[in-house]
Amino acid sequence: MKKSIALIISVLVLALGLVGCTNNNQSSEVPDTTNNQIETKVVTDVKGEVEIPANPQRIVDISGASDILSILGYQVIGTANSDGYDYTKFPSYLEDVLGEAEILGYSMLAEMDVEAIIALEPDLIIISTVQEKMYEQLSKIAPTIMIEMKQMDWKEDFMHVAKVMGKEAEATAWIDSYLEKAEAVGAKIKETYGEDSSYLSFLASGGSLFIFDGAGLGTILYDDMGFAKPEGMPQQENISLPVVSFEGLAEIDADYIFAIATDEDMVSLTNSSIWNGTKAVKNNHVVSLPASPYFNQGYSPIGRLAFVEEVEALLASINE
Repeated sequence: MKKSIALIISVLVLALGLVGCTNNNQSSEVPDTTNNQIETKVVTDVKGEVEIPANPQRIVDISGASDILSILGYQVIGTANSDGYDYTKFPSYLEDVLGEAEILGYSMLAEMDVEAIIALEPDLIIISTVQEKMYEQLSKIAPTIMIEMKQMDWKEDFMHVAKVMGKEAEATAWIDSYLEKAEAVGAKIKETYGEDSSYLSFLASGGSLFIFDGAGLGTILYDDMGFAKPEGMPQQENISLPVVSFEGLAEIDADYIFAIATDEDMVSLTNSSIWNGTKAVKNNHVVSLPASPYFNQGYSPIGRLAFVEEVEALLASINE
């Protein structure tokens, strides 16, 4: 009995002590409400000025710029940078970078699952003009930035995102470093395979042949690495890749070819007498690559770097 009474008294003393401490704290200090306020900044996007957290911690990005944001020092918790052939997974070159984020769809789609976005409790949402009709709805959930991803000039898209986020210096440094590496690798390959050797990359998908020229892998080969374009190339005038027939493909006089294809389309290629009659095929100068992930790869800064880092090994594999 004595032990029970002693225990009750001890609990009461402790409780009174806690109350006293609480009262003392309340009377001696005035809560600093400014510490509970989130620091913000005003940025300018394609819609105009928008107030966002100065240091966002829970970014949901469905614009397709998640890889750019990661380079700029941001970590996204939700993304639409999924694989172009399987929206439920990341392309291999982004697995390490975005692997912890939840996939919400594919960045070229106009609509995403709003409930899934809400569930992530974002403090900042980033969309592209592709998802413009979602803007009003999403801006009620969290501050929302709208950016424009033109997909024709990756550096322009990169710098646009960086400017909105106030990270232009970081973006410029990364781009300069990447271009320096791409040029050096290109020079080494030209020394090995010939200064004037020409290179072609195309996508065989859905029964069609899409030529990479002014976008995707084409710009890595021609702009970044300085390779020669083959004669007979169709010119790319907008975001849409030029489409050619088997005969049109054979008219492109490339010394080396990066043939990116789905499994089904690769079978059609290898069974084509026209394809088998091209100079590159006859000389065993064709690097065959799967559509996933290589179709998307040239549109991503991180993907571009990954390709530059492996292109020597890819070429060496067909010349062993």
